[in-house]
Amino acid sequence: MSQQAILPRQQASNTSEATIYKILFVIGLCHLLNDAIQAVVPAMFPILEKSMGLSFTQLGIIAFALNMVSSVMQPVVGIFTDKKPLPFALPIGLSFTFIGVLGIGFAPNFGMIVISVLFIGIGSAVFHPEGSRVAYMAAGNRRGLAQSIYQVGGNTGQALAPLITALIFVPLGQIGASWFSIVAALAVLLLIYIAKWYSERLRANPVMVKKKNVGASHEKGLSKEIKKALVLILLLIFARSWYISGMTNFYAFYGIKEYALTIKQSQLFLFAFLVSGAFGTFFGGPLADKFGKKKVISFSMLGTLPLSMLLPNVSPVTAFILLVLTGFILMTSFSVTVVYAQELVPGKIGTMSGLTVGLAFGMGAIGSVGLGVIADLIGLQTMITWLGVLPILGLTAFLLPSDQKVWEWNNKKS
Repeated sequence: MSQQAILPRQQASNTSEATIYKILFVIGLCHLLNDAIQAVVPAMFPILEKSMGLSFTQLGIIAFALNMVSSVMQPVVGIFTDKKPLPFALPIGLSFTFIGVLGIGFAPNFGMIVISVLFIGIGSAVFHPEGSRVAYMAAGNRRGLAQSIYQVGGNTGQALAPLITALIFVPLGQIGASWFSIVAALAVLLLIYIAKWYSERLRANPVMVKKKNVGASHEKGLSKEIKKALVLILLLIFARSWYISGMTNFYAFYGIKEYALTIKQSQLFLFAFLVSGAFGTFFGGPLADKFGKKKVISFSMLGTLPLSMLLPNVSPVTAFILLVLTGFILMTSFSVTVVYAQELVPGKIGTMSGLTVGLAFGMGAIGSVGLGVIADLIGLQTMITWLGVLPILGLTAFLLPSDQKVWEWNNKKS
């Protein structure tokens, strides 16, 4: 097919550079550690609800504070570092996370928890666009695979949240969060190593970075076609993020109420959803390299729809199976949407990463508050039922330009 024909041409500019797997695995591990720390926040929700008597709305506000700071700052960091890369911003950002996770462990009230998660949000905002740039620089001609290795680290970290709750927060309570300062310290050390490699890379080949910005700098602005494609990809991210936000923040409560599960049992259900999502993230990139990004994005959204609509109407055993399938299929598009946006606007690697991943956090933040309010108003069961309809927005994926069309746009610019 035409997809196979254009791949050699698309990859021609990258064939001179091999994929640097060591760097990809280290930055993926750092992503795991960073997002595992972020996962501490929603993982604590069942504990905080009991110990502080927080409402669903207050829990949504905590998630909003964490994710909104990250989402607003990520594109800003990306725009700035596209102009002036800052390798050592990576360990500095995780130092903010270190402070935040210590604060959560000892916070005496709702207000201090919100302030603590703001620090974690700042650390995440700095890490994600620069981490994505490192993955891009180490990718060679395997951009889909490289982004998958990087993103699967983050999704695996998020998947640890239910285990964190079951093994740490249930026996230790809120103070257990302070133990994650050790995780943050390890991430800082690894990121110092990454920052040194990043700096050496820039010194050894500064032309490479400048080349990536040349195409965008010569453009007076984005064309209408590219703007339309960006709006569509952001709409798809919106639908995916709201669904994931609803599941990660509130499905544990649904399992406890509707299936009479214990906190530990409900966390295992959520763990199944998130782990399968991590596998989906990993396989999504190579599948996109082989079959095309648009096809994987379309399959991800529409393949999820029938499963998500069935989920609230089945037995606990069937729900567990559906959670595994839904998580895998939905998350195959996670890394692919990042690469798709980066190729829509070449030369703006940090900006596009900050926009797509940052928007995912931002939409999740708004979704956390909105869905929490809806659950308080109309009931948790009704909210989860309507949540299952969200993937229908995946129909808009058919309006995305094909991979070949995106390549042709970029080829005209060069």
